Amino acid sequence: MIEQFFYRLGYPVYAAAGLFEKIGAFFIFQARFFPLMFARPFRGRLMIRQLENVGANSLLVIIMTAIFTGMVMAIQLYSAFHRFGAEEMMGYAIFVAIGRELGPVFTALMLISRSASAAAAELGTMRVTEQIDAIESLSVDSKAYLLTPRIWAWIIATPLLVVIFDLSANVSAYLLASHALGVNPTAYMRTLVTFATLGDFMQGFVKGIFFGWISASIAVYSGYNAKGGAKGVGEATTIAVVSASVALFLTNYFLSSIFLLLDW
Repeated sequence: MIEQFFYRLGYPVYAAAGLFEKIGAFFIFQARFFPLMFARPFRGRLMIRQLENVGANSLLVIIMTAIFTGMVMAIQLYSAFHRFGAEEMMGYAIFVAIGRELGPVFTALMLISRSASAAAAELGTMRVTEQIDAIESLSVDSKAYLLTPRIWAWIIATPLLVVIFDLSANVSAYLLASHALGVNPTAYMRTLVTFATLGDFMQGFVKGIFFGWISASIAVYSGYNAKGGAKGVGEATTIAVVSASVALFLTNYFLSSIFLLLDW
């Protein structure tokens, strides 16, 4: 009884200490790695290859997600705005919701599910099969060679994919609202042009930069430090996806709060 009591009392503290230890190790790793992102040589070919993987190969899933997101937004907002006879305000409401929140968040989530898991699995496999050790034995900094191109590719590709998501979602919402729901297309566009600002769009673009950096950093960290064979690779991939998703929502909250304080 006494042993069970102290076990139940101490286990949450032990688990919390382990969690903070892992978080601290991640930040220490990032602090040491960050200068390498700006160090020469700049491996442009590797970055372009990763840009193709993260950006071009993710384009279809991003567009499909955006199209159906925009159509669902149009249906749901129409049912609410129609009660007050304010259907023409749908354009601006959809633009703000997608541009500020849904665009960057959904884009980052799709990239996490597709590319972050792949990056963690690839690097984890290289770690457990000692390919990374072989690179180090050739006097090549494995972090600069393997991680830097991936992170830069994410930082560049994510905000660009956010722009494509925003465009696709708003176009699909407009087409559904004007052709299927009977909303006046002229009024829809007039309110959008009148009230929409560049800041509504730029919030999502800036978030995309931060989301890309954070998601890629977590993915490559999890894969680079994988251990334990095939099981360790699977665990590293799971940790990368879950941790990046949670970090995404935390970052989104803090960035939204900062933008609110700045009245942007």
